[in-house]
Amino acid sequence: MESNPVLLESKSSPINLLNEMQQLRLLGHLCDVTVSVEYQGVRAEFPAHKAVLAATSKFFKEVFLNEEPVDGPHSNVFLNEVRVADFASFLEFVYTARVEVEEDRVQRMLEIAEKLKCLDLSETCFQLKRQMLESVLLELQNFSESQNSEEESATRPGAVPAAKAERDPPDCSVAEPGHGASPEGLAAKSKEKV
Repeated sequence: MESNPVLLESKSSPINLLNEMQQLRLLGHLCDVTVSVEYQGVRAEFPAHKAVLAATSKFFKEVFLNEEPVDGPHSNVFLNEVRVADFASFLEFVYTARVEVEEDRVQRMLEIAEKLKCLDLSETCFQLKRQMLESVLLELQNFSESQNSEEESATRPGAVPAAKAERDPPDCSVAEPGHGASPEGLAAKSKEKV
């Protein structure tokens, strides 16, 4: 008697794997590559794992698959014109699938994602930029609508008296109270109009 196959799938395993790899990287355990970055004289070195970098970046995959074996399994990669903070954020993203950056750095993160051919980071940056653009457009639309409603409310009261002025000729005694118009006369004129 044959039993039907069943699927055993862990929802937490990918997250756990990433967390464990991040911990290994932060502690410097099992790291087999050092990435040196330099930008305008500021330089830093980052220990990492070839497998993680190769799995998340086509740039690193090409480098590691095409490198000549040298003294031992440890590799060194040098990246010029890459800011230290941006590469640190890149590493955090590829090891955790998330990173918090300032809004003004999103474009730089997109540039590093494109330079290192990291599709996941590139897509994430594009989505965030789209959301930021939509938010700005929504704010502009709301501002424009509020300006239009303010303009309409400002022009409506002015339009009513102008239309009324065309129907009713101006009353000289009301317009020029100094020319013999008495308060009783003004009250009588008001009653006549009503």
